[in-house]
Parts: sequence; structure tokens; C-alpha cells
Amino acid sequence: MTTIVTTGRERGVTDFRDMVLLPVIAIVFVLASLFVPYFFSANNIINNILGNSAVLGILVIAQAIILIGGYFDLSMQSVVALAPMIAAWLISPIGSGLGLALGDVGAILIVFAVGGIIGTANGFFVAILKLNPFIVTLAQLILLQGFVLGISSGMTISNLPSSMTFLGDHRLLGAKLYVWLLIGAFVFAAWFMGKTATGRHIYALGGNAAAARANGINTSRLTFGLYIFGGLMAALAGLVLSSRIASVTATQGNNIIFTVFAAAVIGGISLDGGKGSILGAASGVILLAMVQNILVLSNIPSFWIDATYGAIILGALLFGSRELRTILRLPSVKG
Repeated sequence: MTTIVTTGRERGVTDFRDMVLLPVIAIVFVLASLFVPYFFSANNIINNILGNSAVLGILVIAQAIILIGGYFDLSMQSVVALAPMIAAWLISPIGSGLGLALGDVGAILIVFAVGGIIGTANGFFVAILKLNPFIVTLAQLILLQGFVLGISSGMTISNLPSSMTFLGDHRLLGAKLYVWLLIGAFVFAAWFMGKTATGRHIYALGGNAAAARANGINTSRLTFGLYIFGGLMAALAGLVLSSRIASVTATQGNNIIFTVFAAAVIGGISLDGGKGSILGAASGVILLAMVQNILVLSNIPSFWIDATYGAIILGALLFGSRELRTILRLPSVKG
């Protein structure tokens, strides 16, 4: 079987964009260390920049791989809230909770079962029924968000089992466990996409699905798997967030999907599929986390953070635009 890979030209553009972002991160880091109070401290770098990036980073890994495969998943935002909320609602005896004695292991299984079920539903709609992924995942986002509010009555559940707070309650070498989880997830994802046949098939799927099918790749099964993976990773992100705040809120994860796409896009992940790397996605997460941290330490109002993210996304799209690069190189070329 012939394996389809991205062309040398596509790989060169991706690698170049990845490498460009690393010096940008270095420059921002140096300038912030010189001019922003408390930025250059171990506690700020580990617990604020890396720690606050854990949820975002896990979602970006999933979204980046799905985008490389030529699809996207908006519903992950709602899974971040729904998966831990259902587990907490089933176990909690307070308020509208059922108070079931499911134990620590049962709670974790429920979290991932919810993510897997939602991912399976998305995969069925997109891969089997061939429905539009934007409409499907947008509808799921809205549906699941309403379901979270319905079962929780808008309340916060805080008496979580120890298994749901374990990642936030324990440290390893001075860092919370979810920081190490994030680092491990990025390392594994980079290896998987770069060194395995399935990773190469995902690139082929996003680059040219018809050619991938012609070369023997089961594109429907691969697409199905991408959405199941997205659901499971979103459930993991929800578990990490609940572990960080030792509770589950009805609004957790709200609007995070925009930041996820921002990190992926500025990290060189193409919205057209087939291009990008996990290294680029990681650099996008780090840059956004640093920008947010700088703005917070500088006492900038929170709404300017969202505006900054929007400007960064637009800048990244302009930087990656073939049309803009053509205009800059060849001013006389029309339309």
C-alpha cells in the first residue's frame, strides 16, 4: 500500500512557521521578564503559565489532530463541562444530585464514558451520515451546554470524589500533576503524529481524502476515530479543570473553544487540513498562555485579553495567507 504524505513544500511551510514562533516566544519571555513584575519566577512560570495551560493544551492537542485530518469539533467546549458534571451529579448527595455510591473508579469511568459517547455520536453523524461537521458540532455544543445547565440547575458541585481532584491535589517535583500530564500528552502526540502510520494517514486524510481512499485508507473509520479521540480528550480536559478548581461549575469551559482555535492557528495548524504539527500547536499554547499571564500581571481588564486573542488569530491567518504572500512578493499580480 502506498502511504500518502504531505509534499516537501507543505512540510517546509509548516516547519518554517513552527520555527518562527519559537523566537517570538523567546522575545516575549525576555521582555516580560524585564518589564513585567513577578513574571520571571518559578511559581509564575510553573503554576500560572504552565498550570493554567493544562486544560487549553489538552484541548489543543485534540483539535489540532482533528484539524490536520480535515475536520473540526466545536462540541469539545461543552464536553469539558458535561463529562465531569454528570459524574459529580450522579455521585453527589447534595442538591439535585443522585448520591449513587459509584466510588472513585466509577467517577473516572463516567467522565470518560460521557466523552466517548459524545465523540461516537459526532463521528457517526460526520463519518457515516456525512453531515456537515460545523453544523453537527455546533448543534452538539448548544445541546450539551443546555443539558449541563438542566441537570445542575446552574449550580456548582464541590464535594467531588478524590479521584476527580487527584491531579490538582498532588505535586511532582514542585509542579501539579496536571502540568506533567500536559507535557506527557504533547510528547506522546508529537511522536504519534510523526512516527506512526495512523499519524501519517491523518495527514493524508486532511490533505486529500479522495487520494487517501484510493490508497487504501479507510477514511470513514479514521474520521470516526478522530471524533471519539476528541470526545475523550475533552473529557480529560474537563477532569483536569475540575481537579484544578476542586468543583464542577455549569459554565466551566465557556468560550474556551475560541482560544483553542487561536492556539492552533497561530501554531501553524491549517484550517484546510493536512498541515501543521504538534510542536507548532504547543508553541501556540505557550504563547497564548504567556500573553494572558502578562496581561493579568499588568492589571489589564479581562475583555482586552479576548480582543488580543482575536488580533493574534487574524495576524496568524494573514501570515499564512498565500494570497497575501503572493501580493507582497509580486505587487503587479492581479486578483
